[in-house]
Amino acid sequence: MADVWNPEQYARFQRERSHAFFDLAGLVQWRPAMRVVDLGCGTGELTRVLHERLAARETVGVDSSPAMLERAGAHAGGDLRFERGDIATWEGAGYDLVFSNAALHWVEGHEALLGRLRAAVAPGGQLAVQVPANHEHPSQLAAQDVARETPFADALGGYVRVSPVLGPAAYAEALFGLGFREQHVQLRVYGHVLASRDDVLEWLKGTTLTDYQRRLPPALYPQFVERYRARLSERLPDTRPYFFTFQRLLLWAMG
Repeated sequence: MADVWNPEQYARFQRERSHAFFDLAGLVQWRPAMRVVDLGCGTGELTRVLHERLAARETVGVDSSPAMLERAGAHAGGDLRFERGDIATWEGAGYDLVFSNAALHWVEGHEALLGRLRAAVAPGGQLAVQVPANHEHPSQLAAQDVARETPFADALGGYVRVSPVLGPAAYAEALFGLGFREQHVQLRVYGHVLASRDDVLEWLKGTTLTDYQRRLPPALYPQFVERYRARLSERLPDTRPYFFTFQRLLLWAMG
């Protein structure tokens, strides 16, 4: 499928999105000369921050989007590099830290996914993951509603995006079953003060709606967006500013 990631659109809410990154990075226990991988690194700014905070021996950022990696290249150098890869099939070994911020929710089968990530963690190493868990928010449900409408349902072949993200207890049990000796699993609600509910549309255009954009004919996607805008106006109050609640799961474990 075509690369529909738009770095400019995604960066519109970079400050708000970065809050969870710093919370996740704060769970990581520093060790000297760490070997680090950042799965779903995007445009690389935060990968660079992680690399510098840890004074890592080596950090590699992995992403599937050429557009994102083109931006990330500006942050490469020294012991930090970026490479193209699909995190749905990625495999590695010997990493002191396997890190992923707001990316693994695009991958199905999280129990199997955690098993692959566990195999990439060196003995005594760490896994740190943040995934959006906002799938019950009206902004997400509105997108599903539109995907089920005509003519979008036919063009999508019946596809509706359903989040693969599990509940906190399921992740805790999975991490224990994989042999991690320490763990921390937290569901946290982030509150973002946006100018209006229209900004929720702009936020989703940089994330969830890209899944529909890559699957719809180019001429039909703008109609999808406008229908989604109408659905949002039905579901979200027209308050200014608009308080956008966003649930995220933070997982940390040590092997």
